Amino acid sequence: MSRSGSRRRPGVRTLCTLAATLGLLAPAAATGTASAAGPALREVMFVGNNWDGTADVIESSGALTRVGRINVIPDKDQRLAEIYLNPVKLGFFLGVRLGPGEGHDQFVDDMYTTPDGTAVVVSRPSFADVVSLDLATGRINWRFPVAGYRSDHMALSPDGTRVAVSASTANTVHVLDVRTGSELGSFRTGDKPHENIFTDGGRRIWNMSIGNVETALDAPWLDWTKGDRHITVVDATTFATVRVIDMRKRLDEAGLGGLSNAVRPAVFSPDGSKLYFQVSFFNGFLEYDVAADRITRVKTLPTDPAASGDRTTWPNDSRHHGLSMSPSGDRLCVAGTVDDYATVVDRATLQEGPLVPASKPYWATVSGDGRSCLISESGADRVTAIDFATGLRTVSVPVGHHPQRVRLGHVPADWTGPTGG
Repeated sequence: MSRSGSRRRPGVRTLCTLAATLGLLAPAAATGTASAAGPALREVMFVGNNWDGTADVIESSGALTRVGRINVIPDKDQRLAEIYLNPVKLGFFLGVRLGPGEGHDQFVDDMYTTPDGTAVVVSRPSFADVVSLDLATGRINWRFPVAGYRSDHMALSPDGTRVAVSASTANTVHVLDVRTGSELGSFRTGDKPHENIFTDGGRRIWNMSIGNVETALDAPWLDWTKGDRHITVVDATTFATVRVIDMRKRLDEAGLGGLSNAVRPAVFSPDGSKLYFQVSFFNGFLEYDVAADRITRVKTLPTDPAASGDRTTWPNDSRHHGLSMSPSGDRLCVAGTVDDYATVVDRATLQEGPLVPASKPYWATVSGDGRSCLISESGADRVTAIDFATGLRTVSVPVGHHPQRVRLGHVPADWTGPTGG
């Protein structure tokens, strides 16, 4: 599908107050629900099995029983033929495999369902695109090739009509209509855009750029080689930049000059006043006061003595990668990727709970009922639920190869998987 819309760099506007850039966040279950006259929908979780090119659909709460599985690369042969015939595309395709793919192709990164539960929109890094898959047939509704050569994390607007996707090699975020795949606009970012978050009821988009995580230049004194890393906040209608935040200055002011300013997974407090985020190479997270524009607290979490101390072996510069918050805002859930555990942290005291053993946990989200943190154990091919109240594991379920993103979604009430595709 062709792309439309401006690709020029938006201008930067200075706001009178920092707090004006952010309001209340959308509820976690922003994937939409059936209307009174529409078909009944079932709330589920989509688990992207990155190296398989599949997504498991599991119950959103309770036993996490698998409902069905979809193939997110039904056009694999066609895409590979295009790549192999283009030396530049092939070079980047192999670069994704050897770099962020850790020796594997990255076939699924992020996914969100449409409000009516008939389709799921998926970003596919190795194919540098976003596709919409019909959940009844498994066939592709539309395909959007991103700028550059790799697609990455996405975010869904609170009303479920727009999806923002990072085009990591083009330093661009595209915003697409989830129904048609048409581009509504785009904006420029720092180097290697990663996480996207809609805020202020869908009126703002925050993007975090993480720089060159694919290189082996990971020594602290070589941090300057990682590129221009900052948070870009834009108007979600005009895509004009309203604020740029470089955490380097804020880290230095807080006496944390040794930490990277590459913001990784991040989550806002329910009232939008605080941002909690992880950074490259760090076993812990930080608290940032949005209105005051400063880092207010830092939490260092335990390390596993058996874990490798060689930073070049950590996946994509991640020591800890995965952060979520309970709906009430009183608990944080942290995936300690390299240290092989997950833990629930009291937000008021920053005291961690039990360290729950987990194999290379790479994402954290919230169950449909809000009672549990769900982590993807990419090293064990399973998803595990941890109770926010007790900090203890409640259930684990097997999924496909190398699960990463886990997202809340909806399917028809009687759905058990595609009938074709």
